[in-house]
Amino acid sequence: MNILLLGSGGRESAFAWKLSQSPKCEQLFIAPGNAGTGQYGTNVNIRVTDFEGIGQFALNKNIDLVLVGPEEPLVKGIHDFFLNDDQLKNIPVIGPQREGAQLEGSKDFSKQFMVRHNIPAAASKTFTKDTLNDGFEYIATIGLPVVLKADGLAAGKGVLICLSVEEAQRELNEMLTEAKFGDASSSVVVEQFLQGIELSVFVMTDGTHYKILPEAKDYKRIGEGDTGLNTGGMGSISPVPFADAAFMQKVEDRIIIPTVDGLKNENISYKGFIFIGLMNCEGEPWVIEYNCRMGDPETESVMPRIESDLVDLLIGVAEGNLNEKELIISDKIAATVMMVSGGYPGEYLKNKTITGIENVRGSQVFHAGTYLDNETVKTSGGRVLAITSLQDNMFVALQQATADAARIYFDGMYFRKDIGFDLL
Repeated sequence: MNILLLGSGGRESAFAWKLSQSPKCEQLFIAPGNAGTGQYGTNVNIRVTDFEGIGQFALNKNIDLVLVGPEEPLVKGIHDFFLNDDQLKNIPVIGPQREGAQLEGSKDFSKQFMVRHNIPAAASKTFTKDTLNDGFEYIATIGLPVVLKADGLAAGKGVLICLSVEEAQRELNEMLTEAKFGDASSSVVVEQFLQGIELSVFVMTDGTHYKILPEAKDYKRIGEGDTGLNTGGMGSISPVPFADAAFMQKVEDRIIIPTVDGLKNENISYKGFIFIGLMNCEGEPWVIEYNCRMGDPETESVMPRIESDLVDLLIGVAEGNLNEKELIISDKIAATVMMVSGGYPGEYLKNKTITGIENVRGSQVFHAGTYLDNETVKTSGGRVLAITSLQDNMFVALQQATADAARIYFDGMYFRKDIGFDLL
């Protein structure tokens, strides 16, 4: 098969690494890719939102399957674009159509969906500029802290946790009347705060059947001890010790089955991944949010634990017979440490030369924000490299990933040395 993978981050590097191992994968193209994805296939300089360019490329290269990494092209309707074109409609796209992608594209849509299907989630209401005063009143009744979520995509920055009523009311005003997050915050979900431990659960579905992929826990704060600003993720661990069989059975019965069945019953065609952000509240699972794609940096911990042929599973998604495919998951522990640029998650350094990747001994290096300048690997993003080690126990995996991160150098580099310590 000729496969086209869309995206350029650490998630796509992990996908490319896994896809390239399949005997079913003849040619792999990554658009646009990064400095690391070129070792698994051919990078193609096409933006993920250039649907015309992607479609033309798919025809020119006889692409048999398209795997969409990031959320933006899904929310903007790349799957629909293919289905609506007579020449492209028979090329399977892995990732939901625009309507299904609203699970991530609109916080209000996903909240209403959870209510309709009795899926456990925090109490919330949605407000606009016209109902701002109602929002102020609701904030005063919901209890502290208060969570504010921009309804639309805000590049991972549209969620605020406010510790006082005054702060929440001020931030709601800025989001709605001053467009703090642009169009994304023209509607804002005001939500009850859930106290517990976060967990990421990943489901692959063909719209009827599903497979539960390895779960993971990611670390959002920039500073050790989970301090400082929120980031796109500073590392991840899979599996998660507290997500035992009993807990995961609750997740499947109360959340996964109602989600897959709910989409089907509402005639929302969904072929792809569902990322369920959960909170473990004293042993009970509650949904924080849905995403319509795999997580990052969780994918870098999840993919190494999947022993089955990923291409075979994706064919099952495309053909609607995922139930006939085998998913084998390793018992080993994967630990991922994210190396980031100086200044991240604020204004960060770019174009710094990276050295020492060849010194890594017991880990896989997944490139995230890198590019090639002739033969030199340089930094281009806030999150630069994901270092993943797969070992027999968590301590060794964490130790190895951290040691290997220290073997790499670029100006201003930083990584957390305490990823997973809370689980040991």
